[in-house]
Amino acid sequence: MDEEIGAAARQGQWKHKYRALSLLAFQSFGVVYGDLSTSPLYVFKSALSGNLHKYHDETTIFGLLSLIFWTLTLVPLLKYVIIVLAADDNGEGGTFALYSLLCRHAKLSLLPNQQAADEELSTYYQPGIDRTAVSSPFKRFLEKHKKLRTCLLLFVLFGACMVIGDGVLTPTISVLSALSGLQDKDTGGLGNGWVVCIACVVLVGLFALQHRGTHRVAFMFAPIVILWLLSIGVIGLYNIIHWNPRICLALSPHYIVKFFKTTGRDGWIALGGVLLAVTGTEAMFADLGHFTSASIRLAFVGVIYPCLVLQYMGQAAFLSKNMFAVHDSFYLSIPRTVFWPMFVLASFAAIVGSQSIISATFSIVKQCLSLGCFPRVKVVHTSRWIYGQIYIPEINWILMVLCLAVTLGFRDVTIIGNAYGLACITVMFVTTWLMALVIIFVWQKNILLALLFLLFFGSIEGAYLSASFIKVPQGGWTSIAFAFVFMFIMYVWHYGTRRKYLFDLQNKVSMKWILTLGPSLGIMRVPGIGLIYTELVTGVPAIFSHFVTNLPAFHQVLVFVCVKSVPVPYVPAEERYLIGRIGPRQYRMYRCIVRYGYKDLQKDDENFENHLVMSIAKFIQMEAEEAASSGSYESSNEGRMAVIHTTDATGTGLIMRDSNDSAAGTSLTRSSKSETLQSLQSIYEQESGSISRRRVRFQISQEEQINPQVRDELSDLLEAKEAGVAYIIGHSYVKARKNSNLFKSFAINYAYSFLRKNCRGPSVTLHIPHISLIEVGMIYYV
Repeated sequence: MDEEIGAAARQGQWKHKYRALSLLAFQSFGVVYGDLSTSPLYVFKSALSGNLHKYHDETTIFGLLSLIFWTLTLVPLLKYVIIVLAADDNGEGGTFALYSLLCRHAKLSLLPNQQAADEELSTYYQPGIDRTAVSSPFKRFLEKHKKLRTCLLLFVLFGACMVIGDGVLTPTISVLSALSGLQDKDTGGLGNGWVVCIACVVLVGLFALQHRGTHRVAFMFAPIVILWLLSIGVIGLYNIIHWNPRICLALSPHYIVKFFKTTGRDGWIALGGVLLAVTGTEAMFADLGHFTSASIRLAFVGVIYPCLVLQYMGQAAFLSKNMFAVHDSFYLSIPRTVFWPMFVLASFAAIVGSQSIISATFSIVKQCLSLGCFPRVKVVHTSRWIYGQIYIPEINWILMVLCLAVTLGFRDVTIIGNAYGLACITVMFVTTWLMALVIIFVWQKNILLALLFLLFFGSIEGAYLSASFIKVPQGGWTSIAFAFVFMFIMYVWHYGTRRKYLFDLQNKVSMKWILTLGPSLGIMRVPGIGLIYTELVTGVPAIFSHFVTNLPAFHQVLVFVCVKSVPVPYVPAEERYLIGRIGPRQYRMYRCIVRYGYKDLQKDDENFENHLVMSIAKFIQMEAEEAASSGSYESSNEGRMAVIHTTDATGTGLIMRDSNDSAAGTSLTRSSKSETLQSLQSIYEQESGSISRRRVRFQISQEEQINPQVRDELSDLLEAKEAGVAYIIGHSYVKARKNSNLFKSFAINYAYSFLRKNCRGPSVTLHIPHISLIEVGMIYYV
């Protein structure tokens, strides 16, 4: 009986697992595969353009189909589905996920404020990794040379910039290709000018709707993509049977050899068009965070791969008997009775494909922002349920303007395809090199296996990359220009930010100077908590001495807050805060480090002040317990940081009540804010439309046995909290030293300065309430 119950329970679990897997696979069609599934619209047209028009015969068509088939099999199926999807970073994929893995398993990171405590995060190391293994000579060689680590970062950023270029070119080529059916003369075709104008209208509408978010994309667009794939698969099968069943022979690689023997250099250049058959493949890995590797594999193997192969075979069968139709082979191969339904479906599918790469571009920019490689921009979380769905207004409108410029400037799918193919193959090539390093450092496999992977896939992609570079004068320069512009922005921002951090690090206030000031710090200690924002994770920033030198008064309790990024996708909420103490206990100075992953969204935490007070209170209690066990409360562990997570007052020695609670009237402390200031704050919150923050009162628990010195420290903390919280942040002016070289002077004084003036301020990014903000001006000579 028990065995039957157990078997039934296991059967129910398997059913639930398969149901969830099927649902995720269904959703992935609308988000991941829109771009890849619309490739048949323009592959043959692009491949047969140029000098290949001299070889319009059956052998050429068979050779092109064989190239397309084996490219689809080796790159998306073998490389991505079987190998690369296994290299996820805690469920996340993409170029930055691979870089993040490498930075954690080898000391390759250039993020300035990393700590040993970051390695204790539960998401830091891959499960099953042997952390005691002896590092290889190759690993030590890379870690030793900073220039190589810088080159690796630039390599990753270049790949990221090509993805941003994809965000411009994918909507353009997809929409133009889909609307090219309006030029069909059999259906009263429109002129090219009208098609371009309609494409511009569609693109403006597409970008104008981005602010609504993509959280409904999966269910709205998945049926469209599935219907599109099944339709082109059936039409492909029909064309095979109707036009040329012998096309099945072209699956043999023998026809690739015949193709190159016949066409020679012209055939090699045509690889730039064949490449378009696998554009959108990188999305399988980049969008892994929204799904699972199993669901993406199921969707590709079960539907995407067979439907695309049938469509390419059918289109090739049609072309082998209708060579005149090269200029628009997809629409001309469709039976006239279903032309208009397929045209409408193609238009919708093109929009879906555009949507997926736009969302991926937002994610890439967010990841660059987290790594300190992109100017501060507004990041909007568009979904309450799906984590990671974001919208960036500034990037959205820049992409729209660039899309319209490319559409109006080129007006030709073939020219745009040259740039598009170069961008896509560059991203794949970057992934191949990073994957080879992951095999060595993360998977800890033999270096020969990594070399085999690199040589096999690198040679395939290298051939396509070389063919794409040949087409640089015919439009390919566009993707390179986009990449270098964004690359320049990223590098200048990273360089300026790093130089500013190094200045802070070199000019931080010595603890000896603070100790000589005494507990009062030689200034007037006024009621309240002062939160001093800094990028330093150790020491006291120069902004502190600059402030007290010009205004000899500071708050009763000082907390140095550092909000920093760590090279993991997500930091669990219970591991986000690190709390420590600066100086002796009577100084009432603390440090709070708030850690975020590169996929985390730094939301406005309306209860941040309450969480901070509870975390400090818990740290004080923990420190007292450790001191009691050592027999000396006065011994302070200066520099020691502890992971503190408090969602309630448990273990803090405090009682938390809402401020309107009747029991709160007996609070130990009373707010020192004047009625005028309280009135101004209420007016500010109403006018700014900010979220009404939860107002609470803290009391020291009378029931718990608390050390008198701990009680005094908690009492000071609560008095300061009731008096109010002030946020102190540096308003810095960064300038190059007078003896700096020309490049550094231009980068710092002009480029970095321009970016800082035209991006969002740090107070806005950190969600600091303006009524409580104090900015301290300071010049940095870097």
